[in-house]
Amino acid sequence: MSRGRNGPRQPGGGKQTAGPRHRPGGARAGVRAGKSKAGPRREDREAPEKSHRYPGTRAKQAAKGKRAGSSSVEGRLRRSPRDEGVKAARPPRAPEQEAKETKPAAVLPTSVQTVTVSPDENDMRVDRFFEARFPGLSFSHIQRIIRKGEVRVNGKRTEPKSRLVAGQSVRVPPLKLEAPAPRADTPGVQQDRQFLKSITLYEDDDVMVLNKPMGLAVQGGSGTTRHIDGMLGALRGPGVDAQRPRLVHRLDKDTAGCLLVAKTRFAAAALAKSFRSRSTRKIYWALVAGVPKPRQGRVSTYLAKQELEEDSFMRIAKHGDKNAMHAVTYYAVVETSAQKLAWLSLKPVTGRTHQLRAHMAHIGHPIVGDPKYFNIENWEFPGGIQQKLHLLARRIAVPHPRGGVIDVSAPLPPHMQQSWNLLGFDTSRYDPIEDAPED
Repeated sequence: MSRGRNGPRQPGGGKQTAGPRHRPGGARAGVRAGKSKAGPRREDREAPEKSHRYPGTRAKQAAKGKRAGSSSVEGRLRRSPRDEGVKAARPPRAPEQEAKETKPAAVLPTSVQTVTVSPDENDMRVDRFFEARFPGLSFSHIQRIIRKGEVRVNGKRTEPKSRLVAGQSVRVPPLKLEAPAPRADTPGVQQDRQFLKSITLYEDDDVMVLNKPMGLAVQGGSGTTRHIDGMLGALRGPGVDAQRPRLVHRLDKDTAGCLLVAKTRFAAAALAKSFRSRSTRKIYWALVAGVPKPRQGRVSTYLAKQELEEDSFMRIAKHGDKNAMHAVTYYAVVETSAQKLAWLSLKPVTGRTHQLRAHMAHIGHPIVGDPKYFNIENWEFPGGIQQKLHLLARRIAVPHPRGGVIDVSAPLPPHMQQSWNLLGFDTSRYDPIEDAPED
């Protein structure tokens, strides 16, 4: 496998074809209330090593516009002045749901214990189970004890992402807090709380949507001490029953935009189920080298993690390769600049690591500023464009745990706004990815 100047070339894999150009006359892009559509989850036996066209009809756009104007969604709308568009609807809490949320945390064990998964913890990930049961444990410590086999479910080894079932027995090894939790009135905690509030696009009693800045990690890792997950403890309320907000999904460190956070265990379980059933809709914006042909299409490949010295990346793989996972992305060209750069709107159907970055490099149009996957030799940045990853998690629409839909959009980060201004791109343009299928 050969490598380009700034990253590895992508060997072999899926092909892309795509669909007809968007027909004019559709509704303007915007944030609308309404339930996200989702197709049934299915297992792909063979990767369709090709792309096919997806339709965009005036009828579909008209129908969407009609739904957007409907007032049938229960609840009331809450907006944030920092957001370009937020819509959500929530009916009142049910008393039985309120009762489920007030569950005191277990005492930190100093010897091996066996605990039983409660009905309220059914379908939780193993690592999230430990976070909920034992607040204060570091992410790295939880991952380490699971990886070393110290955690057993019904007597068998498990994985951090494995799902628990009510009634199962979980072996809990001796646990150790790395440091006492700081007091809520310490300057560091106050700063974290203020920072998180300053980047909040939407918030209610169950859910937050943050506008994650480019360059800030979502979780800790080797050499990473400042990250969103570490700051969330600053939002934990007073009292022994208070719950710590928790991440629902992830974004790459250099990807800016919408990051969903659950404030309660009830919300975390409901939102995680929405992600697994693909009823969550995510749209990304990117600036890529060149202009894809056709201008709307579908990329379908298998991806597998490739280790390279002290670095790693996702490579295009074949069906049957070890750890290969099927990945599907829809793309649409929104606007172009002199056939050298294109503003793309992207809709990932699956949520694989680095999926959008690897897929764009695979079709020959890598994302501008990508240090891992930009593989065009001797490519020069146009004047005024910063060499930073031009990828934004633009919009997320997800069913609210208590009913209705949360639909939030994030503004362009400063370096992308600078590029959009330089290239004359208009963020109010209609987004043709609206017509892409959900599966």
